[in-house]
Amino acid sequence: MPDRIVVRLEGRDLELSNLDKLMFPAAGFTKGEVINYYTRISPVLLPHLRDRPVTRIRYPNGVEGAHFFEKNKPGGTPDWVRLETLPVPGSTKSRETIDFVVVDELPTLVWLANLAAIELHTPQWRIGADPDLLVVDLDPGAPAGLRECCAVAVLLRDRLAEDGITAYPKTSGKKGMQLCCPISGRQDASTVSGYARRVAEELARLVPGSITAKMAKQLRPGRIFIDWSQNNAAKTTVTPYSLRAGATPTASTPLTWAETEAMATGDAEARQFGAAEVLARAEQHGDLLAGLLEAGPELPIS
Repeated sequence: MPDRIVVRLEGRDLELSNLDKLMFPAAGFTKGEVINYYTRISPVLLPHLRDRPVTRIRYPNGVEGAHFFEKNKPGGTPDWVRLETLPVPGSTKSRETIDFVVVDELPTLVWLANLAAIELHTPQWRIGADPDLLVVDLDPGAPAGLRECCAVAVLLRDRLAEDGITAYPKTSGKKGMQLCCPISGRQDASTVSGYARRVAEELARLVPGSITAKMAKQLRPGRIFIDWSQNNAAKTTVTPYSLRAGATPTASTPLTWAETEAMATGDAEARQFGAAEVLARAEQHGDLLAGLLEAGPELPIS
């Protein structure tokens, strides 16, 4: 295969390079396969990226090489890529604003994949708006694992339902999982974060041997940390269907509640899913997180 090829995609010309380069060497998974995955998953992925600034984690020499986080537009960004200039308080590079890339169309997604942007992370808000998602990260402290995360997810689902909030589960693609909930988009990030914290602390008091709502590392072994702080306006969460960097190309995978419950009880293996499986699941189920694209309720404030 030539080092560089030019393709035309939805009216855009893209130059793709080094398609044979191994991105996941242990799995023999190439950059061409990364681009193929993102192209094929795009019908369900793009709606979750649309109108959200995207932070990329790039692995130019594959997942076993050096990597870097990238928020600002990279050099050589095509003029057709959507950019949004947004404030970044507390930037490590002392920048007041950054020109963020926004992935609203397939050519932009393929362009990023060609830059070895293996992981895509987005905030809980859309540009110019308050959060329309509440997200809690369930992070297991060994020897607890994904199975225990699923059990906590069920508890959290039921608690949120008491307030009229619908939760959707997905794996993180690494060791834990997230619950994502559509909310009204009419409350600010501090209100959302405060609510998530109250619920997390309530469950930690209810099951202190299995759950912690505190970030301290020494409290995590054998427990599931309910990370309510993901709702801080400056934080991002791995986007549904994004690949994750590891030995094999796993992805953040939407689950059904039946699957989550089966994993929690041990009736099904609690595990992460590979790229080929995620594509097959999307073909079978469509977007299990489509409900996140519709407005949800306001959160109770006390």
